[in-house]
Amino acid sequence: MAVCKVCFRHCNIPEGGLGFCGVRTCTDGEVTAANYGRVTSLALDPIEKKPLARFHPGTMILSAGSYGCNLRCPFCQNYQISWSEEAYRFADRAEYISPEEMAGIALSCRDRGNIGVAFTYNEPLIGYEYIRDTAKLVHKQGMVNVIVTNGTADLYVLSELVPYIDAMNIDLKGFTDRYYNEVLGGDRAMTMAFIEEAAKHCHVELTTLIVPGENDSEDEIRRMTEWIAGLKDADGNTIGEEIPLHISRFFPRFHMTDRDATKVRLVYRLADVARERLKYVYTGNC
Repeated sequence: MAVCKVCFRHCNIPEGGLGFCGVRTCTDGEVTAANYGRVTSLALDPIEKKPLARFHPGTMILSAGSYGCNLRCPFCQNYQISWSEEAYRFADRAEYISPEEMAGIALSCRDRGNIGVAFTYNEPLIGYEYIRDTAKLVHKQGMVNVIVTNGTADLYVLSELVPYIDAMNIDLKGFTDRYYNEVLGGDRAMTMAFIEEAAKHCHVELTTLIVPGENDSEDEIRRMTEWIAGLKDADGNTIGEEIPLHISRFFPRFHMTDRDATKVRLVYRLADVARERLKYVYTGNC
């Protein structure tokens, strides 16, 4: 039995068992990542798809994903490889790609405009050891590393990664504890602390998916962007107004099909509200 400290759940994992995320396991009394090097998806994407709007725009990045997640968003866009029954049923069939091999693939794609590796698709931080080991090698090749994450991780995980990470897109899914706790199965305070610390070390952009009836009020967006605007860099300078925010449109899928897609005009209106405090606001899925 061992206690996993990656996120707020602090799962007690029996020998050979799995934590809530379906990835953290116990081997010889130590917590390890069962999905280390297990790649379910690999694609060369425009950097803007991460989405990153103000980090090397116009370039491509090798996007790699595994399986597992420590949240339970009912509208998950990548549920097939993240936390659906299908994802865990076929997890052991995921192809093993070592850190050395992944760095080599990234380098081989350089002539196609590739600038590095993005760890994405599922929740990458639950397998942070693979990110750390791979990102070191990618940096040695003069290429960059990106993480696309829900930000639900302890700061010790971030400290393991920040020397090798150049940019992150972090979900700030809403700005109420009710939404995080009851709908997503997450912890807003942990996510906010992660964002606050990450902003001190690398380029950060944030994404909020607007779900009708959940996080779609102007008041919530104003409170969220007021907090973002106050974020500081490592020297204590306020930089939050410069942090890009992506406001995206929800479509019914997976376990949340009881409501219509977010109205486009609402997404645009909430983006205008966000622009009251933030310099760079982008709309997505419209």
